[in-house]
Amino acid sequence: MSLSSALAIAQSSLLNNGRQTSVVSRNVQEAKNPDYTRRVALVSSTGPGARVVDIQRVTNEQLFRQNLSALSSWSGQGALSSGLEQLEISVNGVDNSTTAATALAKFQEALQTYSASPSNRSLAENAIDAARQVVRTLNGGTASIQSFRVDMDGQIATAVDELNGLLAEFKDVNTAVTLGTRAGRDVNDALDQRDALLKKISEYVPLSTLSRGDNDMVLMTKDGATLFEKVPRTVSFQASTSYGAGSAGNPVYIDGVPVGLGSGGNTDASGKIAGMVQLRDDVATKMQGQLDEIARGLVTAFAEKGTAVADRPGLFTWPGAPAVPAAGTLVDGLAGSIRINAAFDSSAGGNPELLRDGGANGAAYVVNTGGNASFADLLIAYGDRMDQPMAFDTAAGLTTNISLSNFSTASIGWFQAVRKDASEGAENKEALATRTQEALSNATGVNVDAEMSLLLDLEHSYEASARIIKAVDEMLAALLAAVR
Repeated sequence: MSLSSALAIAQSSLLNNGRQTSVVSRNVQEAKNPDYTRRVALVSSTGPGARVVDIQRVTNEQLFRQNLSALSSWSGQGALSSGLEQLEISVNGVDNSTTAATALAKFQEALQTYSASPSNRSLAENAIDAARQVVRTLNGGTASIQSFRVDMDGQIATAVDELNGLLAEFKDVNTAVTLGTRAGRDVNDALDQRDALLKKISEYVPLSTLSRGDNDMVLMTKDGATLFEKVPRTVSFQASTSYGAGSAGNPVYIDGVPVGLGSGGNTDASGKIAGMVQLRDDVATKMQGQLDEIARGLVTAFAEKGTAVADRPGLFTWPGAPAVPAAGTLVDGLAGSIRINAAFDSSAGGNPELLRDGGANGAAYVVNTGGNASFADLLIAYGDRMDQPMAFDTAAGLTTNISLSNFSTASIGWFQAVRKDASEGAENKEALATRTQEALSNATGVNVDAEMSLLLDLEHSYEASARIIKAVDEMLAALLAAVR
């Protein structure tokens, strides 16, 4: 090997060392940045020596896609779980203190106490007060559920605005990537930014990506709706300022395709938007349906019955009076409109002892025809009706042929089961998202120990190149001295 060749090789080595050291230093600097992907310098042999021909990102497409999917599932599950916690406090209260089942149990107790001493007017007042508390609970639960749905609408609208903002950012970064790729510039930083945006977008909707020429990318949801292709597609939603029981929420549209809602406590919803839509249109509406069925059951159980006359609402009445609600058919909003019949309310000029005697709807409905102060048959009959099976609408999501008392407790059990499944699902999906992120980081992230080891190798290479240059310099100096 000639001295000039050796010098060229050493010079090439020093130049490569400089670029490789710069890459390693950048890796170490960005080691704590979760959106940074490790860089490597690709060296190619040339004659003589070698040179750095490219600086590439270390990627793992399969792990990255799995991480996006896990993030989306966790986000949807987390939205459902946190929403259920909020709904539990606002409707059921702490330790189920404000549930219809709790109020109903206290009313049954007051009714039994009154039936044991039917001549005691103060016990009659107590029973009416307990019934009034049942009505307040049903009215309040309805108001809380519909307020919750309005709140969900606000959160969905905010999420849609944020998603549109992320898609606008994605357009700018994707344009920088494609233009830089065409021009042959280093686009690694822009690719990191684009991957970071993909993670953020996946928290809102489940993502499917398609790569095209010049590193261009197309985004779609897993349902096939296009989110981005050259330009962001419109994600639209019209929030409602108020809700009534039975009213449907407006859908979220992605490029004209509605976002589907998930189902179950361990939901199949991906992305927080689908999770919030499930809360608004599935969980909340079923809770409302159960309250409406409890209210219908009360109107039916306490309806006054007479000979050769139609049943009429008794202690509990509703806007459809004087008719009694049809059996087994849910009446939207009944829990919000149920009231205590004024004929039983002493504060409205009524007589609470009509609960013992009957006759709120006229003489044809009087049961205690002898006016006996110790008459308790009707009070006992009311208690029996609450414990006898009746038909409930399947739309409420519970058993359709059980007693009113059992239906009210089953409603609590249903909600707690959904909340438990949602909480466990959130923990499991968070763990999966964490594990996939760790696996992705291990494959594409920066290991400082490995980088420092590489830096040490580069230092040794630099020293070797420097020694070669020094040796060539000494040999050339000796040669010149000999010539002189």
